[in-house]
Amino acid sequence: MPTLYLSTEPEADQLLATDPLALLVGMLLDQQIPMERAFVAPFWLTQRLGTTRLDAAAIATHDPDALGQIFATPPALHRFPGSMAARTQQLCQKIAERYAGDAAAVWRDAGTGAELVKRLGDLPGFGKQKALIFAALLAKQFGVRPPGWQEATGAYGEDGVHRSVADITDSASLSKVREYKQQMKAAAKAGKTKP
Repeated sequence: MPTLYLSTEPEADQLLATDPLALLVGMLLDQQIPMERAFVAPFWLTQRLGTTRLDAAAIATHDPDALGQIFATPPALHRFPGSMAARTQQLCQKIAERYAGDAAAVWRDAGTGAELVKRLGDLPGFGKQKALIFAALLAKQFGVRPPGWQEATGAYGEDGVHRSVADITDSASLSKVREYKQQMKAAAKAGKTKP
């Protein structure tokens, strides 16, 4: 089991390391809010649901309005609690229906890196870039390395770089990823490249 440093809160990072659905939900929420906030949210969600792990089937069938309220209760789980509660529910519905509620089955049975990236990209709320980053995170920190994973994840799969959450293992690597993202934003703003 890896020692994660995504939420920077030990209990929340422990949940991410041991609950595959929590890890997926954290990645789903990692947009338009600070990364640490996104990855602590699954821990807060378990507390608000009165559980110790996230259950895809239970969230999939949860009353949507009540789930929206859970997301909106201060501190809100996301900057856009209503839409992200709906997206989280859609993700859980897909996990419940396609993978019998077993989030780890998304990657456990993937025969190749390309298949893994495709499976992740097919999940609600996971676009191409998010799928690449998450596949790299699985490879680098969880040892999920189907054949061709580095090719399939492109630049995110490279060793010795600090481009994304896949490369964060401590406060120093977090700082390096932040620096890289700032450089990419500045370059994109200047019209030179896209992140």
